[in-house]
Amino acid sequence: MSESEVDAIIRVENLVKTYQSGTETLEILRGLSFTMPRGTTAAVRGKSGCGKSTLLNILGGLDRSDSGLVEVGGLAISGLPEKDLTEYRGKKLGFVFQFHYLLRDFTAQENVMIPAYIGGMKKKIALEKAAALLADLGLADRAGHYPSQLSGGERQRVAVARAMVNDPELILADEPTGNLDPQNSAAVVELLYRTVEDRRMSLVVVTHDEKIAEQAKLRFELAGGTLV
Repeated sequence: MSESEVDAIIRVENLVKTYQSGTETLEILRGLSFTMPRGTTAAVRGKSGCGKSTLLNILGGLDRSDSGLVEVGGLAISGLPEKDLTEYRGKKLGFVFQFHYLLRDFTAQENVMIPAYIGGMKKKIALEKAAALLADLGLADRAGHYPSQLSGGERQRVAVARAMVNDPELILADEPTGNLDPQNSAAVVELLYRTVEDRRMSLVVVTHDEKIAEQAKLRFELAGGTLV
């Protein structure tokens, strides 16, 4: 194994994913291969329907490939049973989606602490960690507010904090500012990149926005079922 493979947070080889639509077989990903070094940031762009979210879902263990190797943090996830995939998602990954998916009946601090508490952390410690993360993201004075009391940008920053509460090796972000205006989008993205780098995590962001993509250290274009 080469030095680059040893230091890789992601290693994908000959990834194939198809979907059946009636009698037609749609080949979304065809023999896709790439390696991403640990501790870096990468952006994946491409036309709608090219398979960007499919790739992210496979990396996140939310979908399965038809064939090929998918290795994250040294763990081959392609054939893992669902129980092990759940553990993998909880310990190694953080997710940021286009919609924040915050629980409306819980405060910002409680929303952030929930993954840590579910993962076995004591409630008091999880709440303290959530408060510290929110402070780092400029939301110390909003910790006790409910999602309905937060702006769109604030809700997405809470979602970023929630993704980081378990100190994951890798953050997967799918159009993380798709629902935000340009000003809030720029602020959230800057915060996401900076916080990932400060905490020495790795980041893969799927985006249509060139301004978001150009801030990543690696930039990929997905076309014809493979990365360019």
